[in-house]
Amino acid sequence: MSISRRQQDRTLDKSERELVSSTYHPALQDLTDKELSNLTRLVRERRDKARDEVQRRKREIRGKAAPKGAEAATSAVGNKVKLEVLATAVRRVNAERSRRERMASQLTQAELSRRALKLKQATPDDDAPLNTRHAHQGMRKVASERRESLVRPMELGRLRKAASVAQAKRDSR
Repeated sequence: MSISRRQQDRTLDKSERELVSSTYHPALQDLTDKELSNLTRLVRERRDKARDEVQRRKREIRGKAAPKGAEAATSAVGNKVKLEVLATAVRRVNAERSRRERMASQLTQAELSRRALKLKQATPDDDAPLNTRHAHQGMRKVASERRESLVRPMELGRLRKAASVAQAKRDSR
């Protein structure tokens, strides 16, 4: 379920609102890597704090924890919304970080390809044949792909003869 901006503004305080607003598209891409990692740390801290608050309130509602204030909490709806807003902000920041890492790895892959091409062009061409198995050194033995039979050939002959004798007896009746 998506959360409207009005609902976000109602659940977040001013500093959290500024953090979440900086996780949206145009502002997020304008950040440097250092600012992005700092923003990630801050948003995760706020999300963890909200998650702990929701868990504490749920325990108070169930009666498993002592109330923090004068009375036990009756619902954790507002904090759940805050947690959801901060969690989606963390997802956006993580997606931006992974996008930047992908972009950086693509650049390095292009550089590696250029380097490999230079190395290939720098090697002398000896007109070496592609097949390295030559008769003058003797052909190397290629292992057979057939499995070895575990039954002795004498046993196979004995069974074949016994079967033919039995068949002959049936046929003579």
